[in-house]
Order: sequence, then structure tokens, then C-alpha cells
Amino acid sequence: MKELLTGNEALARGAFEAGVRFASAYPGTPSTEILENTALYKDAIVAEWANNEKVALEAAAGAAVAGARSFAAMKHVGVNVAADPLFTFAYTGVNGGFVLITADEPGQHSSQNEQDNRHYAKFAKIPCIEPKDSPECKDYMIRAFEISEQFDTPVLLRVTTRVCHSKGIVELGERREVPIKDYVKDVRKYITVPAHAKQLRAKVEDRINSMREFSNQTAMNRIEWNDKKIGIIASGGCIDYAHEVFGDTASYLMIGFSYPLPDEKIREFCSQIETVYVIEENDPIIEEEAQRLGFTVHGKDTFPPFGEMTPDVIRQSVFGKMLDSVDGTTDKVVPRPPSLCAGCPHRGFFYEVGKLKNTMISGDIGCYTLGFAEPYNAMDINLCMGASVSVGHGAQRVFDMKQDNKMRVVTVLGDSTFFHTGINSLINTAYNGSNTINIILDNRITGMTGHQENPGSGYTLQGKEVQELDLEALVRACGIKQVVTIDPNDLTAVKNALKWAHSLEEPSVIITRWPCVLKKLQEKDKIEFVNVFKSKCYVDQDMCIGCRACTRTGCPAIEFDFERKKSYINRNACVGCTVCLQVCPVKAIKKEGE
Repeated sequence: MKELLTGNEALARGAFEAGVRFASAYPGTPSTEILENTALYKDAIVAEWANNEKVALEAAAGAAVAGARSFAAMKHVGVNVAADPLFTFAYTGVNGGFVLITADEPGQHSSQNEQDNRHYAKFAKIPCIEPKDSPECKDYMIRAFEISEQFDTPVLLRVTTRVCHSKGIVELGERREVPIKDYVKDVRKYITVPAHAKQLRAKVEDRINSMREFSNQTAMNRIEWNDKKIGIIASGGCIDYAHEVFGDTASYLMIGFSYPLPDEKIREFCSQIETVYVIEENDPIIEEEAQRLGFTVHGKDTFPPFGEMTPDVIRQSVFGKMLDSVDGTTDKVVPRPPSLCAGCPHRGFFYEVGKLKNTMISGDIGCYTLGFAEPYNAMDINLCMGASVSVGHGAQRVFDMKQDNKMRVVTVLGDSTFFHTGINSLINTAYNGSNTINIILDNRITGMTGHQENPGSGYTLQGKEVQELDLEALVRACGIKQVVTIDPNDLTAVKNALKWAHSLEEPSVIITRWPCVLKKLQEKDKIEFVNVFKSKCYVDQDMCIGCRACTRTGCPAIEFDFERKKSYINRNACVGCTVCLQVCPVKAIKKEGE
């Protein structure tokens, strides 16, 4: 049986066919759908959202040590969070097979940086596998578990955005029921006190040598001989990009097992080719290995040092031109920057906090990062998941060193980000006592990555109802005494909460509690938020004075007619949050039926 699958769907299918029993992840584009699709195999695999990537890797590592095949999945920056246990797990090795999927993002489509996680394989001394398309995603996932158990090691499986989200025909197979291995207590293997770890370090080096031999023998690294004037060495999706550009006018060394690299195959290939191009996204890892082996190759001297190596980029770099195409005119194209959705519960908060003077706003990673843009201008810095509170703490400490200080720091993060690593930051703030104003935007879901459940939503990934975390109680347990929960659509409540927090000389937390406007409400949410968006808003054209105060809320449902100098509300987009109604100075905006 064959199916058209994305790379992420194929990875989930590969896990199923490989006999995986346990999987854990934290959602992050472009990796999110891997675990969502794995969760569909409810009868075979326990799939769980973890509150961060470190926890996900640790849970999956525990499952592997207990004897079951398991995996953890995350986007590239998530591996930074998970690196601590990864490096030690590389020393201890596995029992059941273990795979860590890293979804890298050349081009930074939805990420705060662009990094090449193949470095983690070399850094942690574990094998790296790179499928190029959906069929290989399924097949290589199965092979990854076999390699993990063969060499007693975690395996890093690297995919990129295009591989994750492009589709291909995949041949489906049957699930192989892999028995759970017996767990045997072995403190010399799993307890990494220095005396044991020193012995494990030597074992890791022996393993690398064995894997290098494997790399030269495996069909995952393969040569396709054609014309030998031009040779292409490529890995992952770049293999197909190169084939599209060069076809059979070039020979290819296709790298699927990219650490350790196949030094013998690189020598064999480069020694027979007149001009060798190394095409790889992000860093020159293969290029530098070929150069270390004594060959002259063209990589980053020809291709861009960052971004995606698409066929157009390759053609332009090698031949100086792209394929002929019809160019469209862009002078009439209206720019459409991303914006908060109509009815987004974050809008009321950013509308008010953006007015504050002498304020630094420390932001975080999520939908609400858009608060930096017009018309709010309500964010000054964002660094990484959970960092807003700790960055704000440090900034406030410095501002307070000035005798005439009037600066106050407001920190902003979402509920899922708070559970991710914001809790640690808030404990630090409470412990050290900076008087920052900390805002948790609780929209009842992990919104940015497509509405995944989290510890505050009351449901697991596979639909089990559980006790949701009480955010206010959790914040108090972190040591914060001054806590208030408000409706962010009530601008008076937002203003009063900010005024209250500014009057304090100790750290405070404001929780804005309202569901994401796109969320499919569960019954308990429907009860709590029974009046949510019951009717829409409209502009009384006779009363509108054209002041455009409503447009400064940034709601995409509000439009302005410059000829008539009147605002109006697109009824199909409006959800009746009433933020615009509250800011209209002449009460020209009303609720339907009122």
C-alpha cells in the first residue's frame, strides 16, 4: 500500500513500523506534526507532549533505558535546551533504540536563528542520519533504531523544513513488534560519576571508529556515476535540489549517514572528478572534511553561507542565472506583515502596555512576539524560550543601580512558554527580589505551533482529561506574593492591573486569562468563558468621526475608508472581543443586538 505523506508524517509512520513504544516532544515548527501523527497510533505508541525539550529527551531516554524503542522530536533550537542530557546519554548508551529528531530551519521561516545541528552529532559523538525526502524519512527512521541498538548509542536524525513539509509517495509496511528488552541494573553503564564516565569516554571513541567504518559501507552513503567533469556531494534535501539542476550531467556522492562522514567514499569520489561542488545547507561540514582529506572542492566559496540551497539558488551560484520565468510587477502588491488574529486575547494587553512610558518590555517566543510591531511597539527584546523573565530581572537590576532611575521592566510570556522554562526564570526573580512586572498571557493552549495541549489545558496529546495546572497557585509557589488574574479584553482591568503592579516595590505577576480565539473550546472552557464572543461589533456610520482610534488597536477586522473618512468592521472577521468598542471616543462602535 502506498500513501502520499509529508516528511513528518513519514517519520511517524517509520516509528510505528520500527516498533516504537514511547515518544515525547515539545511542539516547534517545523517538527510539530511528527508527534501529532505518532499520537494517532494510540494502540501501539504512547505519545506525550512534554513541557520542554529537555524533559522530552529525558523521558524518552528513560523509556529506552527501560528497554523500549523510543524517540524525542524538536526543532533545532530545542536541541539547545536538550543538550545537557544528550551529551551524557551519548556516554551511557541505550538499551532499547533511541532517536533524537532535530528539525532544522535553513532560511529561518519561523525561528529566531538559523543553526546547523549536525554539529551536535560531532560534538556529542553520536551518529547523524539525514533523509532527503518522505520515503527516506520512513526508511531511515527504521534504520536509525537498528543503528542505535547495533552501536549502543543515541542517534541524531536531522531533517529540514522542506523535508518535513514536502510530500512524497511512501510504501507502507507492517509494524514490527519489537519486544521490550529486559532492564538490567548496571551502575557502571548508567551512573556517570567521574570514575565510570572516564571509562565510558573511551568506549565512545571506540564506537566512533566502528561507525566510521559503517559509514563507508552503508548504502545510505552512495555514489551515482555519470559524467565525471562535475561531481556533487550533498546531503538531505540538497540531494534532490542538485539532481533538479544538474540531472545526469554530473556524478553524485549522496550522504545519508553524515556523521561520521565516509572518508573513504569521499576520497574515491573526489579523486575521479574534475570539479567538485559540495552543496549543504547552513555550515560547511562536508566541505571541510573533503578539504581535510586533501581535495579542492567548491562549497561556501560558490554558494551562500546561509539560507536554503533551493534549485534557483544553486543555478544562480553556479551558472549565474536562473531559469527563464515571467516576472510579475510588485508595485501594486500590498505588504502583509503577520499580525495578531481578530479577537486575539493578547491585543488588549499590548494596546495598553504599549502606552507606558519609561518602560522596557522583555518579550519571549510565541504569537505574542508580534507585540513588537506597529501599532503596539510593545516589545524591546526577545531572546529564547522562557528568557523574558530572567532577562527582565537582569535589566531591572541595572536600571535600579541609577540614582534617578525611572525605568520599570515588564516581562511577557505565554502559558506554554511559562511551563517550558519560564518557571525557572520566575523562581530566580522571586528569590532575588527584583521588582519586575511579569505578565503571563494564558490563552489556554500552545497557540503559535497549531494548538497543542499543555499542562494548563487539562488534556494530554492523546485526548485524556487530566488536572490542569492552577497558574495562580503555581506562581505563588514560585515565591511571588503579588498575583492577579484578569480578562485581557477588559481594557479597564488591564490598565488597573498595570497601575497596581507599578505601585509595588516587589515582583508581581499579572495573568491574562482568555482562550485563543481560534481554539476549539472544550466543555469546561465553554462554561468558564460562556459569554466569549457571543455577538459581533459594528460601526455606526452616522456617529463615526474618522479619528481612527479603533484602527490603532491593530485588529485586522477593522478597515478605514479614506474617501468617506469612516471606519467599518468586516463582519466576517470580527469575533466581538469589544476592544475597539472600548477605545472609541464617541461610542460609535456597538455590539449587535444591544
